[in-house]
Amino acid sequence: MKILVCISSVPDTTSKINFTADKSAFDKNGIQWVINPLDEFALTKAVKLQESQGATVTVINVGDAATEPVIRKALAIGANDAVRVNLDPKDSYSTAKEIAAVAQNGGYDLILCGKESIDYNGGSVPGMVAQLLNQPFVNASVGLDVNGSEATAVREIEGGKETISVKLPAVIAGQKGLVDEKDLIIPNMRGIMSARTKPLQVVEPASSEVKVQGVSYDSVPPRAAVKIVSPDNLDELVRLLHEEAKVI
Repeated sequence: MKILVCISSVPDTTSKINFTADKSAFDKNGIQWVINPLDEFALTKAVKLQESQGATVTVINVGDAATEPVIRKALAIGANDAVRVNLDPKDSYSTAKEIAAVAQNGGYDLILCGKESIDYNGGSVPGMVAQLLNQPFVNASVGLDVNGSEATAVREIEGGKETISVKLPAVIAGQKGLVDEKDLIIPNMRGIMSARTKPLQVVEPASSEVKVQGVSYDSVPPRAAVKIVSPDNLDELVRLLHEEAKVI
């Protein structure tokens, strides 16, 4: 079985987010980049299938050369090889189209990814990839078993869980719960050293078509200052809630 795992390079959640002076782009200076956490659940699941079923695991990233340290970390976690599409993605469609082109030529049985990336939270790439490949798609999966040519996925729905069986090849988008957090793999020294020699293929983009263009970005407004009211001064608390917060 051949598995393709899609990974995004995203800012660490502790990074301070800024934009360029004209607010036309994200300022990448001083940012620590990591594997998108939801993609990491998918990658860990793929490595478990690698161990239990002898699957080969390839990771794919659409990005420029700056994403290669993150790709190498994915290789250290356990992927066999990697593909980087040499493109700075501008929208979900261009990203999905490049992933689909690589998947089409690679003959993969299963495509795994996180349901969304934590930077733009678009959540549209997995579904687009499935549509472009004309393959079954299960979103927001919290469980996955593969038996021969069939995959059984579990996803959360309002009020419970839904179990879905699909024929391979298929696209599965996972989220927290696809594997237990305690099972997420932290690369050891052996994995880091072996990652240096694992194949990382760089391919040029198949298309330059972009459907959506970002116009400008704005930071979240700063929170208002906190006012502390003595527990003995309930009249002042009521006044502030009524006149300033306007919640009563």
